Amino acid sequence: MRLTLLGTGGAAQVPVYNCACPACRAAQLDPRRRRRACSALVECGEQRWLLDSGLPDLCERFAPGSFNGILQTHYHADHAQGLLQLRWGVGLRIPVHGPDDPHGLADLYKHPGILDFSEPFAAFEERMLGTLRVTALPLVHSKPTFGYLLEGNGRRIAYLTDTVGLPDSTRERLQDTVLDVLVLDCSTPPRDAPPRNHNDLTRALQSIDDLQPSQAVLTHIGHELDAWFMQASRELPGKVCLACDGMTL
Repeated sequence: MRLTLLGTGGAAQVPVYNCACPACRAAQLDPRRRRRACSALVECGEQRWLLDSGLPDLCERFAPGSFNGILQTHYHADHAQGLLQLRWGVGLRIPVHGPDDPHGLADLYKHPGILDFSEPFAAFEERMLGTLRVTALPLVHSKPTFGYLLEGNGRRIAYLTDTVGLPDSTRERLQDTVLDVLVLDCSTPPRDAPPRNHNDLTRALQSIDDLQPSQAVLTHIGHELDAWFMQASRELPGKVCLACDGMTL
């Protein structure tokens, strides 16, 4: 099983429009420092599933029939806007499995086109997609949101974005699992006030300590966090790193 991080940025991405902070200036000069909409691709055997659909160029990136479907974490625009064009394709049926959100995004449910939203996940539901086992894990966010435990070929990867901390039930479920990789939301540097909707670095490191994965990768990264690391000599714990677009795990 292989997970490729297609995008690792927050809603504003990096560089942020009209921002001159060190992180945004660096990203303007070096494409390797750019962060696109947070999303990933998991491959296991003959199965290829997108995790979220916020990249606006999905139709150009993925040829028809080149992936099996989409595991949608939630329906905020930065995670689902690519569906708005993809739905108008023809001659295909693309399953979109995600939380049962009555509102979805824009008019996707009214005009789904080739997208099939008919089988939403329930909390902690497990599904076998070929040789890939997927478990939906509730997260703490402003819309119904799931992370996903991905199991295949003897590996276990938890992909958890967007969230502030973890619900007790999700934390306990993952503490009973030996995780090879934890991909975790971390949008900002440490905050004095409790964060809203997304982990700051303090909250993310606490969840990593709770779950004890072999490797932890921070994603959904905002420009403030990138700048915070650039402005001083700061290090993460040995098994923790910042994600980058294109990283393969």
